Amino acid sequence: MVDEVLVLRKLSELDEYYQQIRELKSTTVAEYSRNWKVQRIIERTLQMMIETCIDVAGHIIADQGFRVPKNYSDTFSVLHENSILDDRLHVSLKKMAQFRNIVVHHYDKIDAEIVIGILQRDINDFIAYKDAIISYLQKPNSL
Repeated sequence: MVDEVLVLRKLSELDEYYQQIRELKSTTVAEYSRNWKVQRIIERTLQMMIETCIDVAGHIIADQGFRVPKNYSDTFSVLHENSILDDRLHVSLKKMAQFRNIVVHHYDKIDAEIVIGILQRDINDFIAYKDAIISYLQKPNSL
């Protein structure tokens, strides 16, 4: 059984991060590139948002007995396989999980275009994720 209180608390955190990062949505690539403080705030907030999504997914996967994901991006594939995420959101969140790995592990230089792209084009995918999870929790067989 899914721990709905825990999941809703995590989704509330996600919403809080979303409200905070929206203040920086108009940041340009040039502004981002020349200001390390803005870089840090955006990258870290996106990282926390992605990790919150992964954490929520992990709870649902474990509680529902879905297959164990191979890695963080596969976590969203498991939700997709179980009709919790649609195709578009699945692809977007997989890419964000890969971006998270770059930020956390410094695999490569962080591309300012990608960061600002997430901030300006993909940021609403976090709200879509929250809505998808809430919709799933409201289904009679999910709890």
